[in-house]
Amino acid sequence: MSDRLTQIADAAVHVVATRGMRGLTHRAVDAQAGLPQGSTSAYFRTRKALIEALVRRLAEQDTAEVTDLVDVTDLDALAKGSAQVLDSWMTTGRERTLARYACLLEATHHPELRTILTHGAQSRDMARTMLERAGVPDAERQGRTLVAFIDGLLFDRLVGAGALNAPQPGTPESITDLTTAIRTALRAIFGH
Repeated sequence: MSDRLTQIADAAVHVVATRGMRGLTHRAVDAQAGLPQGSTSAYFRTRKALIEALVRRLAEQDTAEVTDLVDVTDLDALAKGSAQVLDSWMTTGRERTLARYACLLEATHHPELRTILTHGAQSRDMARTMLERAGVPDAERQGRTLVAFIDGLLFDRLVGAGALNAPQPGTPESITDLTTAIRTALRAIFGH
């Protein structure tokens, strides 16, 4: 993405994270990005095009953070690396995580958005690849299970009941707690 497109997409992520999908307008993104009115619509003529840009940006940033995990086959290192990514998504990447969930929920009411929300498919493909490299049987199914577990864990720690009882994100206790939870899921998948 060019600098201007990245600026607009990042502003759209912030708007969705703080105001929800209903707050996502070209005008709101212009204001958030500090751009003259009409700038966002010059690049993204429709709301759908703006959402597509937002989702591409989310996927780009998320993929950059998890790519290194695909080659990790040691269960403990994988659990710790995954926990660090999740902790990041609850702290410095919190807005991005909230925006991702808002987009996914929006797609349940607007089926046309499902075709542009490829994040889940990317996550499942990466999990499958990682599990195949580790020699896990039925890596396709197990990868889907792992992604569902991690998504559920993230959602619970970010906004669910677990958010009230879990250690504060960004603390060593949080990373330890997340590592333990992920390690337990990985042991079940790896059969250890």
